[in-house]
Amino acid sequence: MKYADVILPLSLANSYTYRIPQDMQAALVAGCRVIVHFGKRRYYTAIVLEVHNRQPQSTLEVKEIYALLDASPVLRRPQLRFWQWLSEYYLCKLGDVYKAALPSGLKLESETAVSCIKDFEAQFPLRPAEQAVLDAFSDGQKLTVSELEKKTGLRNVVSTLSVLLTYGAVEVQEELKKGFAPKLETYVSLSEEYREHDALQKAFDQLKRAHKQELLLVAYLDLSHILNPTLATEVTKKELLQQSECSVSVLDGLVKRGILKYYDKEVGRLQVHISRLQPPQPLSPDQEKAYADIHESFKIKDVCLLHGITSSGKTEIYIRLISEVLSLNRQVLYLLPEIAITTQITNRLAKVFGDKLLVYHSKYSDNERVEVWNKLRAEKKPLLILGVRSSLFLPFYDLGLVIVDEEHEPGYKQQDPAPRYHARNAAIMLANMHGAKTLLGSATPSLDSYFNALTGKYGLVSLNLRYGNTLMPQIIPVNVKELKRKKIMKDALFSPILIDKITEALNNDEQVILFQNRRGFAPVIECKSCGWVPHCVNCDVSLTFHKFRNQLVCHYCGYTYQLPPVCPECRESDLKMMGVGTEKVEEEIASLFPAAKIGRLDFDTARTRTAYERIIDDFDGGKISILIGTQMVSKGLDFGNVSVVGIINADSLLNYPDFRAHERAYQLMVQVSGRAGRRDKSGTVILQTTQPEHPLIQMVQRFAYQEMAKMQLTERSMFRYPPYYRLIVVVLRSRNEAVLQEQSLLFAAKLREKLGDRVLGPVSPPVTRVQSLHIKKIVLKIEISANISPVRKLLEAVQHEMQMNSAYKQLLVHFDVDPA
Repeated sequence: MKYADVILPLSLANSYTYRIPQDMQAALVAGCRVIVHFGKRRYYTAIVLEVHNRQPQSTLEVKEIYALLDASPVLRRPQLRFWQWLSEYYLCKLGDVYKAALPSGLKLESETAVSCIKDFEAQFPLRPAEQAVLDAFSDGQKLTVSELEKKTGLRNVVSTLSVLLTYGAVEVQEELKKGFAPKLETYVSLSEEYREHDALQKAFDQLKRAHKQELLLVAYLDLSHILNPTLATEVTKKELLQQSECSVSVLDGLVKRGILKYYDKEVGRLQVHISRLQPPQPLSPDQEKAYADIHESFKIKDVCLLHGITSSGKTEIYIRLISEVLSLNRQVLYLLPEIAITTQITNRLAKVFGDKLLVYHSKYSDNERVEVWNKLRAEKKPLLILGVRSSLFLPFYDLGLVIVDEEHEPGYKQQDPAPRYHARNAAIMLANMHGAKTLLGSATPSLDSYFNALTGKYGLVSLNLRYGNTLMPQIIPVNVKELKRKKIMKDALFSPILIDKITEALNNDEQVILFQNRRGFAPVIECKSCGWVPHCVNCDVSLTFHKFRNQLVCHYCGYTYQLPPVCPECRESDLKMMGVGTEKVEEEIASLFPAAKIGRLDFDTARTRTAYERIIDDFDGGKISILIGTQMVSKGLDFGNVSVVGIINADSLLNYPDFRAHERAYQLMVQVSGRAGRRDKSGTVILQTTQPEHPLIQMVQRFAYQEMAKMQLTERSMFRYPPYYRLIVVVLRSRNEAVLQEQSLLFAAKLREKLGDRVLGPVSPPVTRVQSLHIKKIVLKIEISANISPVRKLLEAVQHEMQMNSAYKQLLVHFDVDPA
C-alpha cells in the first residue's frame, strides 16, 4: 500500500497522510497537486510532500486521495526543501509557507454546486423555504450555494438544502473552478477559398463599392505577406485595425462576406518589450577591479558583499555577472526590495537580455505570475528572473547566481502574514541549496551583512568611486531651529537656501527631489481650545489628515472618517494641523513655484503598477520638475538630471524608538542624497535639522559609513543586539487586555525558567493596540553562536503547555525571528 504526505493550505504545522488509490500510484509524485478530504470540507490544492510505504501510526481511518490534478509536479524538490527550512527557521506552519509561495492562480477554488433532481415528486407538502429553493432551478441548471441565497432571498440556505438532500430532491457535487486562464488574442486570416490569385481578384471585384473594406483588405495583405509564403506572418485584429485606421464594423463586414476570418490564439503575457538587444556597457577600471575581486571572493566564499557608493555602477557589474552565468546555461535571480525600482531596472536589463528576462511581483496580474511560474517549470532554459521577495518561491531548476540589490532595505522582511521571513537571508539559503553564489549589493550595507563580511563569513568588495569620476553631492546641514528662532522660517517648511537651490535648478532646466518620510497632509490634528486629537477606533494611534480626500485615515488599519467642521468635544472650529506630510510639502512647493511641474511618489499616489511606472517615467522623461516622496524615492532609482535633493525633516528619522534607528536614518539620508548629481554632474543636498552637530548628521555629511558602523557595532555589542545576538520576538495579541497581561507574564516566566536573562518582557510596543487587538511582546536575545533548534523546541513546548490553559485560547500568538 502506498501513502502520500500532503501539505494543506491551512495554518497547520504538520503534513497529513493519505492513501494513494491504485490508479494514481504510477503518476503521483512529490510536488503534484491533489484533491483531498480534510475534516468536513474539501481542500483542493494539497501539495504532495512525500510518497512512501510507511503505515500511519494513527488509529484513525486513513482517507484516500480524491483526485490528482497534475500530470507533472508544479514544484521541484529544492522548493519543498526550501519550504521546510523556512517553516523551521522562522517558526511558522508549513501550511503558511504554502499559502505564501503559490500564486492564487495555481490554487483551485471549491464551489458547492447544487442541481435539482428532474424526476423528483414530493410525497407530502414542502415547507415554503424548501419550495422556494426548488423553484429557483431552471431545467438542468446548476447553482452554487451563494447563487441560491441571492435567488431565494434566504439567509441560510444550507439547512434547507440538507433537508432536500434527505428527500432526494437535489444533489450536491463539488466542482473545480480553475484560477488560471490562458490569455487569448484574436487574429485575422484570409479564408482558404480566396488564397489563389484569381479568387482574390474576385474578392476585390466584390468590394468595388465598399471602398473602406477594400482598403482594409489591402492593409491585411500588406501586413501578412500571405501571398509570399516565405515572408508570411500572423496578423492580430488589433494590429490590423491600427494600421488600416478602419473601424471594427468594416472588418466585421469582410468577415461576413467570408473573405477574412477570425481565430483565437493563446499568447504570452510576459511583460518585457523586446527591442534590438544591446551589448553590456564597458566597465571602468574601478568596476573591472571590483568584478575581478568578486570572482576571487566566489572561489572561497559562497556569499560576497559589494559595498559600492551611490552611482558607482553596481548594476553594470551585475549585468556582466548575469551574462556569464546565463552563458553557462544556468538561471539568475535578481532581487529588489520594492516594486517601484523594477520599472527602471526592467527597461535596462531588457535591452541586454531580451526575452531571457522575466519579471515577477505582486503588482502583476495573477495570470501573469502563473505564466512566469509555468514557463520556469516547463522550460529548462537560462533565464534571468527580476522580482521582489516573493520571487524566492519560483520553481528554479538550476540557479547559478542570486543578486540581492539594496540588501540593507527593511522591505526584504515579510511582516504579516506568516511566514515572516527575511528575503536576503532566505535567498542565501536558497542559493546554497542550488549550489549557487549570492552577491549582496548596497551603498549603505546593513550592519548584519557588513559584520559578516568583516568577520570573514562573507567576502567583501568595495567600489569607492562614482562612475565617470562624478563628484559626490555636497551635503549642507541647515539649522532650522536657529532659523525659526530668528523668525526666518516661522511657519515655512523650506529654508531660504533650499528655496534658492530649487530656483537655481529650475532655471537651469534641472530636477529636484524633496524627501519627507510621512505621507498625508498632517500626521496630527489638534483642537486649540480643548486639546482634542482624533484617534482611530481600532488602533492606539492618532489619525493622519489627507487633504486630497478630506479624510482622517489610520495608517495601521485603514479606518477613515471625514474631518469634522468643529471639535466634537468643545464645538470650537479652531482645529490645528500639526506635523508635515508629503501632501503638505506638495501644496507649499506649488505655492512657491506655481509654474513648476510637480509630482508626488508615495503609497497614496502609487498603489498600482501603472501608477508607479507613470510617475517614474514622467520624472525620468522631464515631465516632472520637482518630485516629492517618501522613502520610495531613495531606493536605487537613477535619474540623470537631478541636481538638488532636499531632506525636509531629518530629525524624524533619528528620534524613533528602535535600536536600528540611527543605522536606518544614515541609510535613508545617504541613499536619498545619492539621487543628486549622478553621471556627469555634482549635486547639492540640503539637509534640514534642529541638530546639525549630531554625530550621525556629521557622518552623513562626510559619507562616513565605516565610522557609523563602528559606532553602532560598539553599542550593539554592549547592549546584546544583532549582529552579536539573534532576536526572537514572541508577539501576543488579544481583545481582552487583562487576559493578555496575565498570560504574557506567565509565558515569559516559563521561558525565563530555561533561558534566564535572555528573556526580556513582556513589554508594550510603541503602538499598543492595532485592529482592536492589544499587543504585548516578549523578546529573546540568543547568542549568535548558539544553535536555534533547542530554542525552537522550547518555544513550541511552552506554547503547547500554555494551550492547556483556557484563557490562553483568547490570545493570538506568533513568533518573529530576526525582526527588521
